[in-house]
Amino acid sequence: MIQFRDGFYADIRIEDRSRTVISYKAGTLDEMRNRREKQAFLRVYDGKLWYYASVTDVDHLQKTLDGLYAAATENPHILEDPVVRRFEKNRASLSNFADCSVRDVPLKDKQALLLSYLPLLKEDSCITLPEGSYLDRNSQFCFLSSLGAEISYDYQTCGLTFSFSMAEGEKKFSGHWQKGGTRFEELQGLEETIRAAVREQAYFLRNSVPVEPGKYPVVLSPEAAGVFAHESFGHKSESDFMLSDESMKDEWQLGKTVGSPILSIAEYGGIPGSGYVPYDDEGTAAHKNYLIKNGVLAGRLHSAATAAALNEELTGNARAIDCSFEPIVRMTTTYIEGGDLDFDELIAPIEKGYFIKTIRHGSGMSTFTIAPSLAYEIENGRLGRPVQISVLTGSVFETLGLIDGLTKDVEMLSFVSGGCGKMEQMGLPVGFGGPFVRVSSMNVQ
Repeated sequence: MIQFRDGFYADIRIEDRSRTVISYKAGTLDEMRNRREKQAFLRVYDGKLWYYASVTDVDHLQKTLDGLYAAATENPHILEDPVVRRFEKNRASLSNFADCSVRDVPLKDKQALLLSYLPLLKEDSCITLPEGSYLDRNSQFCFLSSLGAEISYDYQTCGLTFSFSMAEGEKKFSGHWQKGGTRFEELQGLEETIRAAVREQAYFLRNSVPVEPGKYPVVLSPEAAGVFAHESFGHKSESDFMLSDESMKDEWQLGKTVGSPILSIAEYGGIPGSGYVPYDDEGTAAHKNYLIKNGVLAGRLHSAATAAALNEELTGNARAIDCSFEPIVRMTTTYIEGGDLDFDELIAPIEKGYFIKTIRHGSGMSTFTIAPSLAYEIENGRLGRPVQISVLTGSVFETLGLIDGLTKDVEMLSFVSGGCGKMEQMGLPVGFGGPFVRVSSMNVQ
């Protein structure tokens, strides 16, 4: 039983995490491990300074907490502090994966699943150096605060990722495919899906043609649109970026028109998948936050400290990659909301343009770059030849204003490899997605 002291704010977060990694390179086992770790991160705030400790000895947290109290200065008015007044006092216990925990799946079954798919990477003669991995994570989170918050919830992802080189004559292509889920059974029975993905990439290798550089209408898949929303706009919404940047505050005035009137970008940690965060690392419940609503700048993402500094409300976005770090402002699941078209209606008006199906990577703040992987011509309202595009570039705000079509259906994506990086905290699990998005003009190279 933790004993909190009056005159201070304090909180404790604990994570019990299990992780599995199994990987093969060129048919040879490269890594197979299952690791379990338990950590805690403790904070004490006296109204002036924060005092932190990260420990693996979770059986003696009171001793660690008392040491932080000894370093801080008692403040009889701590409950009136603008940061402390914003903290929520949630009490909840959520369990989504007790009956399907990946901890309970034997390691040999995970290995057998991966091995069952690896031969599919060898069915085409153009493939060399195939690599495949199975990854999973199950975490049990607990959060306690001196205000009376007491929260527990579980988190789980599992998935497969494959990569391979393709070469035929002078032509080369780097292929990849991955799927993330929250239950082991979601990864079973994927033979035809994987086979079709490999065939499409082999076809792309053999038949794709170089793009004609210029400005064209472009249709982004949910994957490409989601990465664009995350990289080019989501990061700009993380309010800690603007605390010491007056120019960014001026640029980021709420109520300002920043995009097309059909565009709404939202952020919400309650969506199942890799960005699932029902309570952030300060005990704040997930909120659906509109960053853009009908083309107008509607909100930004906060921790308690940034909300107090900008006199705004909490959003549920204080996160750390693990209990080694303090929480900072981070995204959860960022996505573009849908419109009123189906895919055929979306591409029908395009006489000459491009469809971006998958991407290698994306980045950007005021300007952006998207490096496509699979892309196709659009001619006279129909998909055409596969085309090699090195990069899409442009101004973020200009491009947001050029969005002129959205499909009804929205797809949310989860990934088990990689993750979002910020400062020294790399590889944070996030989710993203959206509809198919039509932009009237993009710079294509």
